[in-house]
Amino acid sequence: MTRPLDDILVVSLEQAVAAPYLSSRLADAGARVIKVERPEGDFARQYDSVVNGESAYFVWLNRGKQSIQLDIKNNEDLTLLKTIISKADIFIQNLAPGVVNRFGLDSEALRQERPRLITVDISGYGEEGPFAKMKAYDMLVQSETGLAMVTGSPEEPGRVGVSVCDIAAGMHGLVAVLEALYERQRTGIGKAIKSTLFAGMADWMTVPLLHEEYGGKAPGRGGLSHPSIAPYEAFDTRDGEKIVISIQNQTEWRNLCEKALNAPHLVEDPRYLTNIDRVANRIALHEEINEIFKKLSRDYAAEKLLAARIAFGALNSVADLSAHPQLERTTVQSPNGPVNLVASPISFAGTKDQFGPIPALGQHNDELRKEFDRKS
Repeated sequence: MTRPLDDILVVSLEQAVAAPYLSSRLADAGARVIKVERPEGDFARQYDSVVNGESAYFVWLNRGKQSIQLDIKNNEDLTLLKTIISKADIFIQNLAPGVVNRFGLDSEALRQERPRLITVDISGYGEEGPFAKMKAYDMLVQSETGLAMVTGSPEEPGRVGVSVCDIAAGMHGLVAVLEALYERQRTGIGKAIKSTLFAGMADWMTVPLLHEEYGGKAPGRGGLSHPSIAPYEAFDTRDGEKIVISIQNQTEWRNLCEKALNAPHLVEDPRYLTNIDRVANRIALHEEINEIFKKLSRDYAAEKLLAARIAFGALNSVADLSAHPQLERTTVQSPNGPVNLVASPISFAGTKDQFGPIPALGQHNDELRKEFDRKS
């Protein structure tokens, strides 16, 4: 079966999360992705060894790629890399700031020789400004963008438990690459794309930022409470399990009170008439609703909420996710055996995932050198 990017060659001088996220999604779409690793390998290979002796991050983000070890400080390896790039449609890199410029691998130099090439430079803060030369990792950018200050409990800031800044940069880079490929079909000219961890997360922080600049105060840390909507939080039930509900409009608010809580008096309570009122009086509202839920079993509360057409969910653990009835899985081969991964969140009717295997370090050294080495 053909896939959308079957004729696209991607070269990715990558490490960690952001660039591998982008290149892995191109591989999922059929692109041939050559992953260029330093001689000791992508350091994400060593983050942990929980998946059959391999890193969880690495097996997630490197399916369907070919791995070649190159030392760009070595002239022969650098020449080989440039030869491979000369055949490529897309070149991705997320090395430390300024590194690629020293080796003639910057987007300006590469695209001057090959205007059709699409280049993607992923960095922490971009190539200009006072932070341009700073290294950046996910938790640092969560802190710099203020994300940590709207995450966590009222007592202290918290880190989002997955690498959201890296993932955002990779996702924005992916969108830009697909736009550039589409434009190249019409113009024959590629693009130089820049994606940064800071800009990606700053975009996701737009709502708190607008509250700060236009409302005079950014939302505080509310744990599981939504800063702008109430009730939109977790409540206790009789059997000790929490239930999370979300009310998005006045009809849902009335249905919650009258049909699910059997508390119609709350509808006309002047403290809770509108969402703005409910947010302003969140503590009192939470206490009243929580007292009702604490008298109900979790299953009975769920039945009443479902009947009232109220959005609700469980406060699940990761173990609960593993057994979740809606979770779709796919098997990918790795050097140490099959890995049960989450299926792609992108699905097309009538098709199934076709993830390629996860490569061992330098698994394709010989065949790629033979294919691209001009001396061969």
